Amino acid sequence: MNIKRILTAVTAMLALATLAAAHAATPVSFCTNWFAEPSHGGFYEAKAEGLYAKAGLDATIKMGGPQVNGMQLLLAGQCTFLMADSIGTLKALHAGAPVVAVATTYQKDPQVIIAHAGVKSLADLKGKPIEVSAEGMNNYWPWLKRKFGFTDSQARPYTFTIAPFLHDKSLSQQGYVTSEPYMIEQAGEKPKVFLLADYGYPNYSEVIVARADYVKKHPQVVAAFVRASAQGGRDYLCNPKPANKLIVEANPKMTSGLLAYGWKTIRAHDLVTGGAAAKLGIGTMTAARWQAIDNFMVNDAHMLPADFDYKKGYTLKFVKNLHVMARSCPAA
Repeated sequence: MNIKRILTAVTAMLALATLAAAHAATPVSFCTNWFAEPSHGGFYEAKAEGLYAKAGLDATIKMGGPQVNGMQLLLAGQCTFLMADSIGTLKALHAGAPVVAVATTYQKDPQVIIAHAGVKSLADLKGKPIEVSAEGMNNYWPWLKRKFGFTDSQARPYTFTIAPFLHDKSLSQQGYVTSEPYMIEQAGEKPKVFLLADYGYPNYSEVIVARADYVKKHPQVVAAFVRASAQGGRDYLCNPKPANKLIVEANPKMTSGLLAYGWKTIRAHDLVTGGAAAKLGIGTMTAARWQAIDNFMVNDAHMLPADFDYKKGYTLKFVKNLHVMARSCPAA
């Protein structure tokens, strides 16, 4: 028995173990804003492809839902990162929540108003009943009131189902361009869909939000999560199969038809790759866009006081040199 060889081998094994421990994946959790769906495809793609793992992260994706308050979960430490939106983030910050947006999924908010065939414009819906969620009443509804003269008297509670819309030909409803129009088409009707972003609605949808103290203490983790998520968003646009497998596992009610429709719609409307992302890359945000959001919230919707420092609600540190550019993909 060669004692020297044994000791050398043991020393090498200990060194490897120490090195592995030093490079152990950092656990992070990401809370989405709804049940798993195509809108979350980039994050599930990053998980499925091992992009988070390659970035040194042990990432867990937690689904949201109608009864889930993601901001509370974030503040309670139940999520490392949260899928929120710019308006909700600034409102939370103004209310005292120490949160900051570090990147965005979409350049265009997928929020739509869905009307029956024959409606020619959003302006035609003035005075007509529209189903709006409680959250919608506090973000896009003030914008519609300001821009098109809508009134609170025409708003109806949103029931999270298309049944009332199909039954009442005078009724319109809110939705996401990636989902509800498909459901309505499957029910036999071709609706008129108005994407609010195409009319100037400035909100960033699906921003990645974290607690300010976490961003300050763990900038490398934040940077790794942002980059891997942007890469996942890029890859999902070309090959959604890896992400779709995980989406269905998380949300078995998700159908192949809706997955395909959502993916095609994301691409068709350039939700991820449009706007500033066309030049600066997926996940990017701009100071000018945040200023426009603040201007809407202060001057149009009267959600924030004029002296509120909205710049504390976001940072461009993690996206200014990201440059994760879209690839040329096969036709949808």
